[in-house]
Amino acid sequence: MTAPEATLIIDLGGPDLTPQDARWLRTHPVGGVCLFTRNITTPERTARLIADIRDALGRDVLIATDQEGGAVLRRLDVPPPPTPQALAELDEAAAYRAGQIAARGLLDLGINWNFAPSLDVNVDPLNPVIGERSFGADPHLVARLGVAWAQGSEAAGVLSAVKHYPGHGDTRVDSHEDLPVVNKSRAQLETAEWIPFRAAARAGLGSVMTAHILYPQLDPARPATLSPTLLSGVLRGEWGYGGVIVTDAMDMGAIARRWPQGRAAGLALAAGADAVLVCGHGDRAVTDAHVLALREAAASGVLDEARVDEAANRLDRATLRFPGQPRAYSVQAQREDQGALLDWARAAVRWSGTPPRLPRDEPLLLFVPSVTPLGGPYGDHLTPAQLNDALRPHFPHLRTVDLLDAEATEEASRDLPRAPALLVSAGRWGVTGEARRLASGLRGRALHLCLWNADDAGDLPLPALITHGFRPPNLRALVEALAECSG
Repeated sequence: MTAPEATLIIDLGGPDLTPQDARWLRTHPVGGVCLFTRNITTPERTARLIADIRDALGRDVLIATDQEGGAVLRRLDVPPPPTPQALAELDEAAAYRAGQIAARGLLDLGINWNFAPSLDVNVDPLNPVIGERSFGADPHLVARLGVAWAQGSEAAGVLSAVKHYPGHGDTRVDSHEDLPVVNKSRAQLETAEWIPFRAAARAGLGSVMTAHILYPQLDPARPATLSPTLLSGVLRGEWGYGGVIVTDAMDMGAIARRWPQGRAAGLALAAGADAVLVCGHGDRAVTDAHVLALREAAASGVLDEARVDEAANRLDRATLRFPGQPRAYSVQAQREDQGALLDWARAAVRWSGTPPRLPRDEPLLLFVPSVTPLGGPYGDHLTPAQLNDALRPHFPHLRTVDLLDAEATEEASRDLPRAPALLVSAGRWGVTGEARRLASGLRGRALHLCLWNADDAGDLPLPALITHGFRPPNLRALVEALAECSG
C-alpha cells in the first residue's frame, strides 16, 4: 500500500536543507516540496537545496513554487513575467511567452511545478486576493490568455497549476484568514467563473489548484477543496479532467479553523484531490499533524487504499512528464526575454484623461509614499529612490516628497503652489487616504502615476498614467510615456 503521506506537498523553514529535515524526508515519502521566498536565495544555494531535497527523498520529485508574475513572484533575479492584468492589454502570444519566461527562471534551478496562472475571473475588483493577478473580468479572455500562459509554461518544461478552482474572483473574504462563501447557482458559475477552468480541463493542462470557498448551492457542507461534488463530480466526472488536483495550502484559515490538526487532509483526498499542500512555515509539527491525520483516515476507512494509489500515481506521472532536470537560463535567453518584457511594458501603458504639461526645465513635484502600503507586491516594493532615479534624468528639477509625511507635503505645496505634480500609487489595495486628500488640491496640474493595479486609476480625481507595474521595464516605459507630456 502506498503511504498516504506520498500525497503531501510540504514546505521548509529556510534556504538550506537541515539535517533534521533531511532525516524527516528520508522517512516520509512525500510527493513534493513547495518553496517560498524564505527558501530562494542565490541561484547556487537554491539549486543545492533542491538537489538535496531530491537526494533525501531518493527520487525525482515535484518541486513547486508560485511564480505568477506581478505581485506573486518567488524568484526575483531573473526576468519577471508581467501581471496577468497587463497581459490582458496584449494577446495570447504574449501570454504564452510569459508562461515560458516564468518556467525558464524556475527550471534553471530544478523547480518543475509552478502554482500559476490564476484563472480567477475578476468579477469583484475589490476582492482582497486576486486583483491584478487575474487576466480580467471577461471570462472568455481569461480562458484564452490563462490557457496560453499555462501551455507556454508546460512547453518550457514546468508543470502549471491553474487556480483557484472553482473561482476566487467574487469574494471579499480572504481564504488565508477565513472561509469565503459564494452563494451562486450553478447557472451563474457556468456563465463566468467556470468558463476558464472548463477550458483548462479541455486543454489537458497538467494540474488544477482548488479554492477554499464554500458554494452552498452546490455543496452546503464542504468548501470546494473538500467537496466530492466539485472535484470528483464536476471537474473529473463532467469535464473529464485527468490531471493532478492539488489543494491550496491547508494551513490557511478557511480550512485550519474548521478542521484543525490536519483533519481536512483525508477529506480532500477522498473528495478527489491528489496532492495536499501543507505549509507549516518552519513548524514541522504542522506537517506531522497532517501525516498522522492521513494515516488515521486510511486506517479508519475515510480514505481507501485505491484512492491513495490513484493520487500517488498521478503525481508520479506528472514527475515523469516534468522531471525537473535543471536547464540553464542563458544570458542570451534572459536578454531576449528582457527585450520582450520592455516591448510589453510599452504596449501595456494606458492613459486615462488628459495629462497636464510637464516642462523639463521647470520644477516638478513627485509625491510618492516612502513605504508601500501593507499588501503591496509580495516579493519587492517600489522605493522613492528608485522612482526618483528613473525620472530625474528627464526631469532634472524634480523634487521628491514623501506622500506619507504631512508636513513635507504641505511644505512642498506651499513652496511651489503652481508647480505640476506626479502623485504615485503603488500598492495592491487601493490608493491611500493621504493620496485622496492631496489629490483634491492638485486638480488641473497633477497626474496620477498608477503603478500597480489599473483599477486604482479611477479612484482619484486626476488624469492617470497606468503602467501595470514598477519593475525596470515598467519604469522605462513610464519615463518614455511621460516624455510625451514634457516640453
